[in-house]
Amino acid sequence: MALSLKSPLQIPPDTRNRLSFPFFSPNTICRLSGPISIGRRRRSGASSIKGTMEDRRVSSDDRMLVIVPPHPLIKHWISVLRNEETPCPIFKNAMAELGRLLIYEASRDWLPTVTGEIQSPMGVASVEFIDPREPVTIVPILRAGLALVEHASSILPATKTYHLGVKRNESTLQPSIYLNNLPDKLPEGSRVFVVDPMLATGGTIIAAIDMLKDRGVENRQIKVISAVAAHPALQKLSERYPGLHVYAGIIDPTINEKGYILPGLGDAGDRIFGT
Repeated sequence: MALSLKSPLQIPPDTRNRLSFPFFSPNTICRLSGPISIGRRRRSGASSIKGTMEDRRVSSDDRMLVIVPPHPLIKHWISVLRNEETPCPIFKNAMAELGRLLIYEASRDWLPTVTGEIQSPMGVASVEFIDPREPVTIVPILRAGLALVEHASSILPATKTYHLGVKRNESTLQPSIYLNNLPDKLPEGSRVFVVDPMLATGGTIIAAIDMLKDRGVENRQIKVISAVAAHPALQKLSERYPGLHVYAGIIDPTINEKGYILPGLGDAGDRIFGT
């Protein structure tokens, strides 16, 4: 498999003038309200972002948060997924590894815990465990979501998984539900990961979130996990779901007339399953 890289890597000037990718350090988040707009990078290396950059500890806000963890492994797996020459087995593995990292980041400071003491071989130790009485709800959107969520159970000690099948009409780009494994009601205070690799037009993820809200889940209880998110989808989400958190591997600027993300990575489902 040939891979040609220019050195140094640069974003084309015309792309920077229109949009640039948001970059968040582990201690900062970006609060988005209204149009999602990222300014061009300054010469000093700092980025100008419309919105406020605040310490992660400040979490009470009525705006949607979009987090792109700046981990080199996330960038690596996104690059593998982008490559059109990546074969299906490697593509599927890359999607699963990316999902592992994003879920790890999204679960930080979010999981319920219990504390106590245990006897170690050398003495008594104070301990803290994830509370198994409050499993995290995982909702992968079929079919591509299955790969992105593959390692969730190896990261999260207690989970419940409900599958949701949503198919997009290629002519109208509107979603239709063909499988719904959700319960009629989710427990109060549930923490929910909705896993959808591609946020393009936003139709599929909006349909999924609306179904969760119909079952008593609030915006702040939901975190969206996505490999690639496009600005059109993020704009719709920010307008409809204040308090929602979106974790993405990367953000792309636009979609084409067929609803595919540009530059994106193609049809994730087809590339995962070889269809």
